[in-house]
Amino acid sequence: MTVFYPPKPKPRAKKPGPVGRLFASLDSSLAPLYARSYAMKMGEVHTPRRRLYFIVQPDLALRVLAESATRYPKSNLMGAMLEHLVGDGIFVSRGQTWARQRRMMDPAFEATRIRAIFPLMREAAEAMAERFGAGAVGEATRVDIEMTHVTADVIFRTIYSRAFTRAEAETIFDNFEKFQKLAWRHGVWTMVGVPPSWSISRRRAKRYAKVIRDLLHAPVRERLERIARGEATPERDLLQSFIEAVDPETGERFDECELVDQIGVMFLAGHETSASSLAWALYMVAMSPEVQARLHAEADAAFAEGPLVFETMRRLPFTRDVFREALRLYPPVSFLSRDATEPETMRGKHIKPGEILFVSPWLSGRSEHHWDNPDAFDPDRFARAETRASEQKAYFPFSRGPRVCMGASFAMQEAVIILATIMREWRVAAAAGHTPDPVARLTLRSRNGIRLDFVRR
Repeated sequence: MTVFYPPKPKPRAKKPGPVGRLFASLDSSLAPLYARSYAMKMGEVHTPRRRLYFIVQPDLALRVLAESATRYPKSNLMGAMLEHLVGDGIFVSRGQTWARQRRMMDPAFEATRIRAIFPLMREAAEAMAERFGAGAVGEATRVDIEMTHVTADVIFRTIYSRAFTRAEAETIFDNFEKFQKLAWRHGVWTMVGVPPSWSISRRRAKRYAKVIRDLLHAPVRERLERIARGEATPERDLLQSFIEAVDPETGERFDECELVDQIGVMFLAGHETSASSLAWALYMVAMSPEVQARLHAEADAAFAEGPLVFETMRRLPFTRDVFREALRLYPPVSFLSRDATEPETMRGKHIKPGEILFVSPWLSGRSEHHWDNPDAFDPDRFARAETRASEQKAYFPFSRGPRVCMGASFAMQEAVIILATIMREWRVAAAAGHTPDPVARLTLRSRNGIRLDFVRR
């Protein structure tokens, strides 16, 4: 099989100095990486305010994320970047606030089990296929925008029991692109000690976050008004589950602002990360004819007796592995930040409370110490026995430990349905002259978009 090596930012030949690293980081978390970064086990960066540590060695990474998670809470850095979009939602909250939210939300996710929401995912994927069919023939498709639309449609149907419109999709995509660039810059300045009140980026980001938050808030307000009037409401969606959620220890419920915070988290985590990985997966499939042929054959078998049903998902193992490989090569969140709360020594480095530790799915997923030919697109690696140890040690696109993404199964099922639905009808090819340019801020996207040609089979 012809091996495809998908694009990544070209590593710098030499380690940049502190000033060079800072200004490179304002654009992308991948920009300061140099050649040795992909072989390192632990790195250290000094800033005027504190030191930052980058951990790749698997046992140390798992210690930070899972084994000693209470000593390394989620960093306030992520909260500083996302506060205007998700408030104090579960993705950024810490301590007792996070524990309370988790107690209330776990039953809500149990109420919307993966099998139960399968039809909603299928409906969104079929609506996507209809949009593709109605598209302009001969024009390259911005697949990153299309994946934003379909994944947002899935999460909208799951949260609100209604479809997501094209106008809403474009509003979300445009405003989140602007928001995350500014919020990321604000986070970098925060890391080096610039007071938040001085941050122009933070004030500008607030404007774009408000557009998104208002769009998410409107259906919440409408639902609460319907309940107040005694009208019937959907019984199975996430919003209703969150409204009815009760803290078993205190008897408290979410207020309206908290509901929007949690919906914001679910929307961001439930569509943006999946959209990113799906767009990269389709690009790599477009560049790998043999992989695409196998996906076509697998989709044909899965759809042979009619529309997908939950039971036929088992016929799509290679499709699942294609998405797993996309998550390895292009993890939607490239760096996971944690705060040190106690003195610690790792690899001879003395870490003080208040310093930030970064565990990187990007570096771990491309480490030559754990993966055979790590920069190659090779979905078959997940079917090989020797890859299992690498998965256990160096594969955590959904994080690990108590803060593991509770939507991981949701994302995997959604991605397989979407990929199989596309492969059922379409051949994809990269648009002539276009190579995506990965840039990692809040999520990993392509600076210049991802453009593909879709041709009916």
